[in-house]
Amino acid sequence: MQCLILAGGLGTRIASLAGSLPKHLIPVAGEPFAVHQLRWLHRCGVREVIYSIGHLGDQIQQFVGDGSRFGLNRVDYVEDGPTRLGTGGPVRRAYDEGMLHPRFLVVYGDSYLPLDVGAMDRAFAEQDRPAIMSVLLNQGRFERSNARFAEGRVTVYRKGSSDPTLDAIDYGASILTPGVAARLPHGPSALESLYETLSDEGLLAAYPVQQRFYEVGSPEGLADLERLLALG
Repeated sequence: MQCLILAGGLGTRIASLAGSLPKHLIPVAGEPFAVHQLRWLHRCGVREVIYSIGHLGDQIQQFVGDGSRFGLNRVDYVEDGPTRLGTGGPVRRAYDEGMLHPRFLVVYGDSYLPLDVGAMDRAFAEQDRPAIMSVLLNQGRFERSNARFAEGRVTVYRKGSSDPTLDAIDYGASILTPGVAARLPHGPSALESLYETLSDEGLLAAYPVQQRFYEVGSPEGLADLERLLALG
């Protein structure tokens, strides 16, 4: 399994705690967050990682290196450069540079997900859509709901929507094919806009999950994750 980690964000919500660190390296339960995320990915069978890096990304590259100490066989890096590429631009750049496997996992660099990636991968293989998104029946519990799903697919996805009929939320992990990546424009773009288009076209499969997600993008999320890790 190959995973593309989107770790180029500015981390504005957590800046007061991060200091001079990128949020991917914020200490959590005594270790940089990257250690917890890479440990989880390794347990899920991930052996190759592509990092999308931007703000303070040199620190991530220096810390993770070639990934061998985390049990990874290969780590590549896609850098924003002088212009931030958003969440879609790095995926397109990885496609243009021939880095992507026939299917690949995409996660955010501040997410910790109690998710069985192997089961999600099998669900992806058992259907014929080119993308699958993990979704949680949210009903307004964790951030604002932005999706609706039924009969194995995401029927509506609207990032930032205030539509009260939406009852699910993007859980933070998707599996895509290179053909999907090729639909992204060159330069800065939002992966979320592509998800909206795929859902409208009936091409975005749904993988429902039951357990809440965790993140270190905010002080509250960081505290929740530390409580989880303290429980083992």
